[in-house]
Amino acid sequence: MTFFIDRRENPKNKSSVNRQRFLRRYRKQIQEAVKKKLGERSITDMAQGEKISIPAKDTKEPFFSHGKGGRHDHVLPGNREFIAGDTLARPKGGPGAGGSEGSDHGEGVDDFVFELTQGEFLDFLFQDMALPNLSKRQLTGSDEVKRVRAGFSADGAPGNISVTRSLRSAVARRVALGAGKRRELRELEQKLAPHPNSNAAEAASIIARIEELRRQLSRIPFLDDIDIRYHRQRDEPIPTSKAVMFCLMDVSGSMDQATKDLAKRFFILLYLFLARHYEKTEVVYIRHHTRAEEVDEEAFFYSRETGGTVVSSALELMDQIISKRYPASDWNIYGSQASDGDNWPNDAERCSSWLNRLLPLVQYYAYIEISEQTPKPLWQTYLPICNQHPDTFAMQTISGPEDIYPVFRQLFKKESA
Repeated sequence: MTFFIDRRENPKNKSSVNRQRFLRRYRKQIQEAVKKKLGERSITDMAQGEKISIPAKDTKEPFFSHGKGGRHDHVLPGNREFIAGDTLARPKGGPGAGGSEGSDHGEGVDDFVFELTQGEFLDFLFQDMALPNLSKRQLTGSDEVKRVRAGFSADGAPGNISVTRSLRSAVARRVALGAGKRRELRELEQKLAPHPNSNAAEAASIIARIEELRRQLSRIPFLDDIDIRYHRQRDEPIPTSKAVMFCLMDVSGSMDQATKDLAKRFFILLYLFLARHYEKTEVVYIRHHTRAEEVDEEAFFYSRETGGTVVSSALELMDQIISKRYPASDWNIYGSQASDGDNWPNDAERCSSWLNRLLPLVQYYAYIEISEQTPKPLWQTYLPICNQHPDTFAMQTISGPEDIYPVFRQLFKKESA
């Protein structure tokens, strides 16, 4: 029997193994608790941990116990309040339930409360979500490798010893070295069996030879240095999927501060999702009003520049950046656009033209319209294109902060989810 002792340090004297087992066992209850907590916190607080509670009744585990053996007769008393068919009223209160008045009877159990770390909260927040149609992979220039098995070798580190292959080699060596001696030994033992023509001199010679063969077989070592085999490993490059996400945000005068805040919250959630699951994903930020420009993360979220509304300028800039830096043959290209739906009337045709040009290049494009009144001009412009490309183009509306996460999950859920 082999024992493995885990000597890794656990944070705050907690058992990480038991914690992971607990998270797997109550995954469904934790998912429901995380969804409830989303309505109580700001989107900008998503990267923090959270305290959640699980009903005590859900943490009970089944157990076996010994019952009374044999047959028993039970006499149950009747009652004067109920007859067959009566409906029993639900008792007031319950486990963990509070009240305005105290009680001298009854017991309860508080809900089980524990705290999720930042990583665990994001794992439950973004589970069953992925970038759609992520397929283009490149081997060239990959800086990530993984160790893979590459057969066996006669030398190596002691930690890589293959016990099974070493014993198999030892058995083969012992069989090969002793095969002839064992065959001769069996033949001599058969000759030594009593028969009428046997004599003492011949029997003594056979016994001496048998003892010599047994000594020779006993001198064959059980395990020799030449039997030892080691696992051989080699570095194999990991195919990495190169992806780029274009974030297009309308900052025109028609976007009031509340609308801009909703757009920023959506893109913050998108950024957390990409940073959590895709290390090789680049993000390109584009702000637009009458003209579009590529900006950094700080300017994208906090710049106060504003102006008119020409949506086609952002789509045109996105096409130019793809042509210069992100060839569609090598990159998985994604686009995410947030707007209040207003656009210059003469710009509708240009928007349709640029979007039809971009859709063959991208893996997926999502448009989010932040408005309580629909349809807006930009929605009407995009709707025919969405009907023509349902697999690569998606449209959703957001009217308030409570809609951000459900819309985000609908846009980026896994195909199998």
